[in-house]
Amino acid sequence: MNKEIRQKIVQICDDKIAKKGENVGLSFYAFFKNKNDNPKLLMEVAKWWIETHQLDHFEKAMKIKTMIQNNY
Repeated sequence: MNKEIRQKIVQICDDKIAKKGENVGLSFYAFFKNKNDNPKLLMEVAKWWIETHQLDHFEKAMKIKTMIQNNY
């Protein structure tokens, strides 16, 4: 994934954690608008989430943030 989407994922995780606490969960859809204006990037993140790491639909924001920061 490119640097911009990685930064966006960390920012959204930080926002969710700040609002709802460290146990908040989210799906990869949280990183995109309701309008699918970048299907290639959506599929790239979905592949990372589902195929590469076999994550559940909802995962803890803290876990995702840590994975992104550690370049998993």
